[in-house]
Amino acid sequence: MNGTPGARTTRVWAALCAVTVLSWRLGTERTAGAAVTVAVLAIALVKARFVVRCFMEVQDAPAWLRRLTDVWLAALWTALVVLYLV
Repeated sequence: MNGTPGARTTRVWAALCAVTVLSWRLGTERTAGAAVTVAVLAIALVKARFVVRCFMEVQDAPAWLRRLTDVWLAALWTALVVLYLV
């Protein structure tokens, strides 16, 4: 993303707001089933990655830490999906 760090933060914040509305809309459907729940959890994974990378400033951290946070988020998401589906 180009521009100042403040502009990048604003764009990330706006994207987080948009996907929050999307996940809320998906989650309030009366016909929400397992697929919708997994989709909402996937949106939450993307949101968490944005928060970790942008607002916790992991994007400027060493590569090993960026990879570790991605692995941690993926493991957490997988555990949540498995627990929900079992």
